[in-house]
Order: sequence, then C-alpha cells, then structure tokens
Amino acid sequence: MRRTRGGGDGAAAGKGRGGRARLPLRRSLLGRLLAVSALVAACSVAATAWIAVQTTSGAIKQEQGQNLTADARIYDTLLEYAARNPTWDGVGATVRELARESGRRVALTTQSRQPLADSATAATAPALPPQASAVVDPLAVDTVLAARGTDGQRTAADRIDPRAVGPFRLSTADSTALRRTADAKVACLNRAGIASDVVVGASGRPRVQIVGNDPERALGTRCDLAALDTPTRSEQKALDALTALADACLKRQGREGVRLNNDLSWGDPAAVEVPGEAGPLSPRPVPEPEPRDAPVAEAAPSAVPQERTGENDRAIASCVGTARSEQLSSYVASPALLFIGDEGGATLPGFDLSPANTAKIAGAAALVLALTVGASVFAGARLVRPLHALTGAAQRMRDGEQPASVPVSGDDEVGRLAAAFNDMSAHRARLEEQRKAMVSDVAHELRTPLSNIRGWLEAAQDGLADPDPAFVSSLLEEAVQLQHIIDDLQDLAAADAGVLRLHPEPVGVRELLSQVAAAHQARAENAGVTLTVAATGPEPALRADPVRLRQAVGNLVSNAVRHTPEGGRVTLSAYASDASDASKGGDEVADGGDDGGKACDGTVVIEVRDTGSGIPAEDLPHVFDRFWRAEKSRSRRTGGSGLGLAIVRKLVEAHGGTVEATSTEGEGSVFALRLPAGTEPSGP
Repeated sequence: MRRTRGGGDGAAAGKGRGGRARLPLRRSLLGRLLAVSALVAACSVAATAWIAVQTTSGAIKQEQGQNLTADARIYDTLLEYAARNPTWDGVGATVRELARESGRRVALTTQSRQPLADSATAATAPALPPQASAVVDPLAVDTVLAARGTDGQRTAADRIDPRAVGPFRLSTADSTALRRTADAKVACLNRAGIASDVVVGASGRPRVQIVGNDPERALGTRCDLAALDTPTRSEQKALDALTALADACLKRQGREGVRLNNDLSWGDPAAVEVPGEAGPLSPRPVPEPEPRDAPVAEAAPSAVPQERTGENDRAIASCVGTARSEQLSSYVASPALLFIGDEGGATLPGFDLSPANTAKIAGAAALVLALTVGASVFAGARLVRPLHALTGAAQRMRDGEQPASVPVSGDDEVGRLAAAFNDMSAHRARLEEQRKAMVSDVAHELRTPLSNIRGWLEAAQDGLADPDPAFVSSLLEEAVQLQHIIDDLQDLAAADAGVLRLHPEPVGVRELLSQVAAAHQARAENAGVTLTVAATGPEPALRADPVRLRQAVGNLVSNAVRHTPEGGRVTLSAYASDASDASKGGDEVADGGDDGGKACDGTVVIEVRDTGSGIPAEDLPHVFDRFWRAEKSRSRRTGGSGLGLAIVRKLVEAHGGTVEATSTEGEGSVFALRLPAGTEPSGP
C-alpha cells in the first residue's frame, strides 16, 4: 500500500489537483444513487399497490368471515352453559361478558329465532344475519367449533358434550366421600413411590391419575383402586334407566337387549387390567362414550349375551347414543342459534379489482416513479458537489498541504459534514501547533536544570568550584526540580492514557485542606501572604483518593501563593452543592451519586480563593493548558513549569469532577474543584 501510494496514487493525486477525470456514471455515487432510488421506488410502488389490494380484500373477508379461535371460545363457553343448565335463563350476563372480551356482537335465539340474549347496546338492535354462526346443542356438538375436552378423548363421532352428565351428577355428600377415598389412594401410591393425582370430572366423581407414561406400575401394590369404581345409588339408578332405554330401542329393531357396563361398553367381556387402576375392570367404551368421570355404575344385566357382529355393534352403538340423548334431554338447555358478528350488524360486499382501477393504480405508480427519479437526480447532484470538495480537501491534507476549509452549502447533512470537516481541520492544526510548542517547552524546561547541573559539574572538574555542602545543595535543588518536571509529565501522560490509578476512600475534606495549608504555610509566610482554611456549614461527605486530591489542591495553593502580593490572603474552603445552589455553585454543576452521608446528593466544591493580581479575561480559557503562562517572559523559577494547573484538571477529571476558574483582574481569582459527593468520611 505504501508503494502504491508513492507511485500511481501520487500521480492520481497530482492529476486530481490539476483536474481529475470524472468517474463513469455507473461507478459514481450519483449513478448508484439514481439506480437504487429508481429500484426502491419501483419496488415500493409495486409493493404498496399489492399490499393495498391484498389488505383491502383481506379486511373485507375478515369482516365477512369469522375468527375461528374467538368463535370457538364463545361457542365452547355457551355449550358448557347449556350442558350444565336445563334452560337458557340467566345466560345474558355470560353473553355480555363474551361480547366485551371479544369486541363482537353475540346473540342467542331459539330455533324459531326468538331472542334469548343479545349483547347489542343500541336501543334498537340491528337485524340478525339470515345464516346463524352455529347451533348450540350439547347433545349434537359441532365438532369443528367445539373445543376439545379436558381429557382430549373426544372423536368426531362423539356428538354429546362430556360436560352434560344429567342424572349421573353426584351429590355433594357422595362426591366428598369419594374424594376422601381418592386422597387416601393417592397417599398410598405416593408411599409406594408412585406419583399420582386426583382428577375430578364434570359429574363430580374423582379418579386417580398416575403421573408418567407407565401407569402399570400401580399394579401389584396394596393400593386397591377398585373401590373408586363402585357406583353410587344415584349412578346405578341412572345406568339402569339408560339400559332400559337402549333395550327398548333394540327391541323395536327386532334385536336382543344389551348389557351395559360401568363405562357404557356392552357384552360380557373378560376382566382386564386398566392402566392407572389396581384390579380387573371392564374395558373402555368403543362407541359414544360417556365421560370417564360420569357413569361408573356396575353392569345392569338386562339381556342374555348374544353373538357379537359388526352390524349388531353398530346398531347397539346407535341405540345407546339415542338413549343417552333421550335421558339427558331434560337436564340440558334446548338447542339455540348462535350469531357472532360486528356491533353494527353490517356486512361488506366482495371486492374485485376492475380494469379501470387497475389502470388508475398503474398510472399512479408511473407518476410516482417519474417523480422519484427526478427528485433523485436533483438530490444526487446537490449531494455529490460538496462531497467532491470534501474529497479534494481531505486528499490535500493527506499530502501534507496546509489544510483549508471547504464551503458550507447549508444546514443539511452534507452541510453539517462540511462544517465538521472544517472543525476537524482547524482542530488538527491547533493540535499540531500545540505538539510543536509542547516539544519545545519540554526541551526548554529540561535543558535549564540539566545545563545548570552540567555547568556546576564542569566548574568543579576544572577546579573553579569546591564541592562543599552549598555546591551539593545547589545540584540537589536542580535535580529535584528536574525530577518534579518529569513527574508532572508522567502524571499527565498517565491521565491522557487513562491509566492513572486512584485509590478512593472516605475523605475528611477540612482535615485535608488543613494538611495542605500546613504544608504551604512556610512558603506563604516567606511571601507575606496569609493562608487560612474557612469553615462554612456542615462538613461535606466525599470519597476520593486523598493523595491525588492533596496534590491537586496543593498545586492550586502553590499557584495562588505565587501570584498573591505581600499582604494578600489565600483562603481554602469546602461545601456541599447541588443543582439548585445558585449562590455558591457555578454555571455548571457536576452530577453526583448518593452520598449516603451528611451532604445532600450533588457535588462537593473545594475553593481556593486569593487576592492576587487576577487573570485577564482573554487568558482565562487557557489557564489549564500545558506550559501556559500569563506572562511569557516568566521563567520556571518565577512562573512555575506551566504544568501544575493542567495536572489539576486531569486529576479532577479522573475523579469524575470538573475544575473552573473565575477571576477579576486586580482583585483576585477563585479556582473551584467540583467533585461527586461520596459517603460520610470516617472519623470525626
């Protein structure tokens, strides 16, 4: 890549400055923008037209049709009501609740269309459609709409709802007694290591259900489940009546009577082991089974066993089904017509896209496509023009030429990009100037102590100076100052790299200020400056690195003492501040966390106030820059190294805070550190 840039790329750059050849349209941004825009527009128009037609047709069909899931739930709820109640009296509340949940109109009428219940809220209910949505009849269930029973065993031939139990419903006393027996059997099986549960059916009869896919594990245990299969007196009576009705039906066909078992099977089968039960029981029903929890009575011998044939079984199954319907008819509600529709009762006609409508859609699509292409050409031309200018400026900057700003055409995205490029170019120029100045300043600051040390050593070597204590002290002072500059540069480098290590802990702010004041008291007295710590209000809570915080405050105090004339004053103070503290806070207040101590949520402000000469307003934005001095003529001995305030800013930012300076020329300056409030410091 380096070699390519030095050869062909350099030639291309030179050609670009003199007049770069334009790219082919198919490879340019404008060409790609036009192609993509046209493709997107065409696809959008076609997709929009197709979606509009499909959506309209689908919406009409949805209004005309039915939501199968919602309709099935409505149908199943009303079917349960009919199976458990002999009449439709009181169904109005159920109908209104179903209508509220589904957002649709639900109406029930008799088969002669006499209203039973209607959820319509209008004063005059809209007319019902000529075709009912379904017929609610628990003795002739619509197997398409009906929800499956809890046992999942209903087939298409089983048209009687399993919740219609009629005379097989147990009394409260019988159900309670059987439940106690079932609970005892479950406890017995659990003791034998077999998990089982009690399941109560629609008739109120409990049964034991083995958990898992191997119910035969209950066989051979001492937990006899046969006791749960003994019918009650009411169940035996109902089974006898059902057998009599079935026999009557068979006799009318010239057939022999049938012997019904507990589970509505017939014949005289051999005992079999039923999964989940411990004992020989009769087999499960084949045609038209009653729910397993309803008829459980003993077989009623009503006929002599007869030869089993397929034709005879079909006749028996038909008669048993007819007998069940006849027996349950007085216990369930009569058949009713169910109507499900919208609240207004309106129906939408079918929708066909006519040739005229097709032509309109095609014309609109072509118009939109033409407008899109035209707008894309206009926008693409405006977009490419400033991009060419940006590309040329970036290439000139890459080639080392003096960066120049590009014209900002507007406040759109491209204009903002141009403005950002100009800012970046100016910032890059400033950084380059600062880098050069910093290299020069570092070299100057290091050269001075090194030159002094070299001069003294050469003088001693030539015999011009005696290595007495004063000589050694002078060399040590120069070495200490040299070490101080190197340490400052190292701290700044660590802060810039983000590796400045802090060890935060609860800090007593006023104690820390007292320590800093004591460390600088001698220098202040030599300069004739009064150095004090002011106590205002309760002590704020702060969590920070005490060593780094003392370093930052110490740099501020040293700077204040240096620039305060004899007879002046330097005051240190600390207080808690929040966003609403306008009297003590500055224009900006850093957000703090939960202090958990005596100070409120917000920031802790540490101020160093002096009555020195002040800083001119034009110099205030630069006081925290590296190697900056208000008076360029000051040397390192009179004006410091120029790194102290830069280090203060980095240390405070590492703590998540900010530092600011305010000054009035001739009156003094105030430097404020704003740090996030922390926990209450330990100790007094």
